[in-house]
Amino acid sequence: MKPFSFIIAAVFCLTSVIAHSEESTNKTPAKKPADQKKEIVKISEAFGHLIGKNLESIGLELDIAAVVKGLKDASAGKTSPMTENECIQAISAAQEAVFIETAQKNLTQADEFLKKNTAAKGIVSCEEGKVQYKIEKEGTGEALKAGDCPLINYVGKFLDGSVFGDSQEPEPFSLDEVISGLKIGLLGMKEGEKRTIFIHPDHAYGTKGSLPPNSLLTFEIELLKTQAPLVSAESAQMTSEIALPDQPLENVR
Repeated sequence: MKPFSFIIAAVFCLTSVIAHSEESTNKTPAKKPADQKKEIVKISEAFGHLIGKNLESIGLELDIAAVVKGLKDASAGKTSPMTENECIQAISAAQEAVFIETAQKNLTQADEFLKKNTAAKGIVSCEEGKVQYKIEKEGTGEALKAGDCPLINYVGKFLDGSVFGDSQEPEPFSLDEVISGLKIGLLGMKEGEKRTIFIHPDHAYGTKGSLPPNSLLTFEIELLKTQAPLVSAESAQMTSEIALPDQPLENVR
């Protein structure tokens, strides 16, 4: 989300509430002053929550006390320490610095993890160790090959174990339309097989997409069928967006 867009949304929301309130005034008896004051307090607190919940979207650890001071000073007509343009530029510069720092940190962690993981029992390494997998359960059916449209169950996790997506129910997709690391890790799987696949950011999303930059991705995959025809173009689009919000896998080759 761009800087301040959430504030615009919040102001729009508040404006809508006020407009609705003015409409309602003509239809319902006026509230007593005490009731009106309670309502304003409630709206004010809710508006604060609306802003607070969206501060995280900026991607910076803001000083909440200073944010509150800014709100109070603005309502009192005091001058801001920055112009709006200066503030936007400062936020953008700070976001860029955090992005670069996070990307380097995640890349280092990915390299270190995969280097150590190479020696773990049962790990199969591909692409110079940047794609690794472990067979958790052997399959007995047909083996998956390039061009297939498999039906799978999956859970996608970050290096810290937090889940960024899961299938909820079996999902079909085109093997030729997913990120390279996932395709490499899936090829050769047999129906009924379960694998854990570890993917270096070079074979995932790198610094692109909506995920944290240079994230190492882990997929826990169960192959149900090697061929699961996609019913329609709309279905194909929907089911190829595996696990990664706002970032269809087919957009990254």
